[in-house]
Amino acid sequence: NIGKKMSCQQFIANLDGLNDGKDFAKDLLKTLYNSIKNEKLEWAIDEDELRKSLSELVDDKFGASAKKVTRIVDSSNPFLDIPQALNAVTYKHGVLTRKTHADMDGKRTPRGRRGWKKFYAVLKGTILYLQKDEYKPDKDLSEVDLKNAIRVHHALATKASDYSKKSNVLKLKTADWRVFLFQAPSKEEMLSWILRINLVAAIFSAPAFPAAICSMKKFCRPLLPSSMTKLCQEEQLRSHENKMKQIADELAEHKLHPAEKSLKSKEAEEYRLKEHYLIFEKSRYETYINLLCMKIKVGTDDLERIETSFFKVEADDLALRKTHSSPSLSQGHMSISCKAEKDILEQNT
Repeated sequence: NIGKKMSCQQFIANLDGLNDGKDFAKDLLKTLYNSIKNEKLEWAIDEDELRKSLSELVDDKFGASAKKVTRIVDSSNPFLDIPQALNAVTYKHGVLTRKTHADMDGKRTPRGRRGWKKFYAVLKGTILYLQKDEYKPDKDLSEVDLKNAIRVHHALATKASDYSKKSNVLKLKTADWRVFLFQAPSKEEMLSWILRINLVAAIFSAPAFPAAICSMKKFCRPLLPSSMTKLCQEEQLRSHENKMKQIADELAEHKLHPAEKSLKSKEAEEYRLKEHYLIFEKSRYETYINLLCMKIKVGTDDLERIETSFFKVEADDLALRKTHSSPSLSQGHMSISCKAEKDILEQNT
């Protein structure tokens, strides 16, 4: 149903410099283009077969005793319909009041769906379940509970400092750029939710896939897999650090060629969108790196101890900033939550 299809020349141009910095042979690319054009690409197996095979995979992985397996369907894409074992580790649970602020790709949620709703939240594995009833470990989840569930892989939780209508509100931005606001019962609970969501995302988020290539040279975000990483924590930390360096370099390069502020063309909008993405990703990876470093330093999986150590460092940094007036010192010891808040506020101005 595409009106203007990609030409062979556009296909070749899209792959410039991607063969370890060099170009692929044009004859090879022409052959590949014609092959795809003459015989379209299709799913290797149909959707029903894929779902069945994924279910069998989970049964093999978790054994016959792990009978409680359910799915969270993000869309019609079968590769996003990944089974979730309900016997995954529970990292936190408690009452949260949710407001949906933005839908997929940051599109503002329609007014009729933006109201505050109270849930019993359970962070289990890389899923934040939002249940109407109180949490019970052995209780099956209803269809409504599953529909409200949120994946937290590659997500970032921050204090919603730009929202003043309610207190103790955190902002959660997901991998597909949906935005949720959550009000916690207290400041301590809000900070605990922020830390644990970000720590789970930092530990288990698998490395990103390259972004899709577009014939229109349009900016595309990388693909963020919802499967768990296979890296150990030290390797995961190095992966985050490498990604952080790549993002920082890309942001610096991006800012060297600013778009004209008066310009309202598609190019200027693409420039602003990419800058928004790079700033957010920089704050996200900074947060992940700080939390993983803290966890490795503490040397435990006990979340209570990690939380205590983290907030002690935060308190020490705050005291240090109050007793010294050096600008460089303040910048160097800015907390991860402050960094994220600052970056997100910059994006909104």
